[in-house]
Amino acid sequence: MSETTMTDTEYHQLADALMLTIEEQIDDIDADLDYESAAGILEIIFADRSKIVINKQAPLHQVWVATKFNGHHFELRGDTWIDNRSGAEFWQFMCDAASKQAGVEIRWEHD
Repeated sequence: MSETTMTDTEYHQLADALMLTIEEQIDDIDADLDYESAAGILEIIFADRSKIVINKQAPLHQVWVATKFNGHHFELRGDTWIDNRSGAEFWQFMCDAASKQAGVEIRWEHD
C-alpha cells in the first residue's frame, strides 16, 4: 500500500494494529517492561522509569517513536513501516532501541 493512496481510515487501522502488537507482547517479554496507552500514544516504560513513546501522526500518516536517545518518523512503504531519515525498518529499530534502553535483548514478534 502506497502512502499516497492510503486513506485516513486505513492509516488508523494499520497504526493501531502496530501499537496493539507491541502491547500484546509486553507481558510476555522477559524484561521489566510496562506500558500505558491512550489517544494514539503508547508509552513503553522500562525498569529505570525511562520510556519509549510511540505516537500516531495522523495528518502525516506517520508513526513517531521517541527513545531516550533520539526520535524517528516512520511511514508506510509497501507493507513496511520505514524511518524516513535512516531507512530503518520499524521492527528492527524497535528491537535495537528497546534492547539498548532496557540493557537486555528484547525481540518483538510480528507478522
